[in-house]
Amino acid sequence: MKRVFQSLLLGLSLVASTTSYAQEKDIVDIAAGSATHTTLVAAVKAAGLVETLKGAGPFTVFAPVNDAFAKLPAGTVEFLLKPENKEALVKILTYHVVAGSLDAATVVAAIKAGNGKAAVKTVSGNTLTASLENGKVKLTDEKGGTAFVTLADLKGSNGIIHVIDTVVLPK
Repeated sequence: MKRVFQSLLLGLSLVASTTSYAQEKDIVDIAAGSATHTTLVAAVKAAGLVETLKGAGPFTVFAPVNDAFAKLPAGTVEFLLKPENKEALVKILTYHVVAGSLDAATVVAAIKAGNGKAAVKTVSGNTLTASLENGKVKLTDEKGGTAFVTLADLKGSNGIIHVIDTVVLPK
């Protein structure tokens, strides 16, 4: 019994230390440490947004995975990463960022309070619409495209990341 109790305490202390370590990382550090977000990190660097997203925040980032960028028409990512297209890249990336800390529970509560939909104002000045579909949060962009949150509540020192499966696009 004593060993079980000691093991439980050790396990809880490891979880607590891992959680506090994860929260010492900011949202850029978290994304940079993810093998599935290399395209997003490259885009954030090309757009000159690293310093901003390392700021105090808080920020909520809907972070598309590499496969999400691969769904875009051929050549789109390469086009956007060119220095002369920085303004368009910034607009798209800031469309994935919300000022403030919106954890999954807050997003779901807003959807329920809004009779199934919640408008979310992004840093780009545009709006995403959040709703629920089959128990998952769905984001609908201004062009009618949709993305689903596949992993929620990755908490950093300056905000929260929600992983999404598709790049959302502003008008």
